[in-house]
Amino acid sequence: MKSLILIIAIISVLSNICLADWCQYLGPDRNAISKEVGLKRSWSKGEPKVLWTFPLGEGFGGPAISEGKVYILDRIKNSQDVIRCIDLITGKEEWSFSYSAPGSVSHDGSRSVPTIDGNFIYTCGCFGDLYCIDKRTHKPVWHKNIWKDFDGTRIPDYGIAQNPLIYGDLLIIASQTEKAGVVAYDKLKGDVKWVSKPFPTEEGYVSPKIVNIDGADQIVMIGSSKFIKEREISYDTPVGVVGIDPLTGKVLWSYQGWRCRIPIPNVTEIGDGRLFITGGYRSGSAMIKVEKRDGAYTVTEIYKTQAFGTHVHPPILYKGHLYAQCTDNTGRRDGLLCMDLDGNVKWKTGQSPEFDKGGMIIADDLLIGLDGLKGVLYLIEPNPNSFKVLASAKLLETNQCWAPLALSDGKLLIRDQKQMKCVVIK
Repeated sequence: MKSLILIIAIISVLSNICLADWCQYLGPDRNAISKEVGLKRSWSKGEPKVLWTFPLGEGFGGPAISEGKVYILDRIKNSQDVIRCIDLITGKEEWSFSYSAPGSVSHDGSRSVPTIDGNFIYTCGCFGDLYCIDKRTHKPVWHKNIWKDFDGTRIPDYGIAQNPLIYGDLLIIASQTEKAGVVAYDKLKGDVKWVSKPFPTEEGYVSPKIVNIDGADQIVMIGSSKFIKEREISYDTPVGVVGIDPLTGKVLWSYQGWRCRIPIPNVTEIGDGRLFITGGYRSGSAMIKVEKRDGAYTVTEIYKTQAFGTHVHPPILYKGHLYAQCTDNTGRRDGLLCMDLDGNVKWKTGQSPEFDKGGMIIADDLLIGLDGLKGVLYLIEPNPNSFKVLASAKLLETNQCWAPLALSDGKLLIRDQKQMKCVVIK
């Protein structure tokens, strides 16, 4: 009996450790939803408590958390990228690894979130440097450049914004040069395992997403509609969305009914083969359904809408509704918006509060969102009937707080252009 109790206790501890980790972009399941419970439902004066503040170079790259350590890709003075390891409790830097990456892009600074897999850290810098770093030695295991290695020419206007995706033994990332669309590497050795067909347009800023269609995993990738040839620019090239076999790189299907010249949010998986696609720049959104019939995949467009469009972060699906910050960089400011899966807007905040491109997560039946313009953190009840603020606090200073959030054991990580803060919300 004592042995059984011990085994149960060990399993419980290991489960809690697993739940506390936020090992990649948008968390454990890459959907901005946390399994943590026990969070505070309101904040008293002086709350939430800021446990520590860490100075950073400018940027938009968010943190990952693994086994009590925070990993973030920092960028210093347009000259080098720095991978930092910071203790989650103390906020002290334990080690760092830097490499030369000179250059400047529009909205300078870091772009991506590290991915942690076992003893290895994977990061991609804004000039395409893909590194696998060993946690134990703090040194590179392998290094590639997803842009130069596939003959990329002009670096994208906003740099390369890729969040590495681990799938089994593969690391998957979108190169988006004229020779490569999505690329899969052996995650331990860095060998190229497959390369998908290139997209016939300019590069976008979407990271690949794994979804499940009829019981089989697929990579879904959203392409840009921007195409430049001999100085002539078109924003109407029909690329849209593609489904890719994650083991071979074969394109399984495509949908060309939706276009965005600068796509950033990845696709949101709804279930039953349904996928929700959205973007800024008045591209609106689309709901599609992918099915397998007679050995081939078909795509049906369910609806398109201009009532919903999020610029930076993908919407969060929660209890049959989509939540997102819908300011789309063309003067449209719908603020935080809730929409049902049939495309009916339930409510939107407009400019009261404004909610401009900030990160959000769902945890313990709470929506935790950062207004990316004013640096105010909100605790919100995710209710389709009305917008209800439970608490709020101004915690950041600068007006471009656009990085994804991360949560571990009641400790929320947020950042602006100068610093990262660890905020206690449990």
